[in-house]
Amino acid sequence: MTEVKQNNDEKHGSFEAFIDGRRAGMMTYTWAGEERFIIDHTEVEEAYNGKGVGKEMLLAAVDFARKNNKKIIPLCPFAKASFQKSEELQDVLVN
Repeated sequence: MTEVKQNNDEKHGSFEAFIDGRRAGMMTYTWAGEERFIIDHTEVEEAYNGKGVGKEMLLAAVDFARKNNKKIIPLCPFAKASFQKSEELQDVLVN
């Protein structure tokens, strides 16, 4: 099971994924004002490729955005492609 932890400060943040206590990946973001954040990088450790780790972190970011009334700007190629494929996530995108 994947556990995702969020780290956040005034300018930057990340969602880190852990599987069995080991870091499996990280998605970083930068705040763009009060209401939006930019997902700028997603990386998954090689041993966990293909296990849905990136999607788990993206879903955590979407959940955070929805709960806090924030919008997401997906700059990283993984996040951008994931949003394009998943219409149900697009409510949090900046128009």
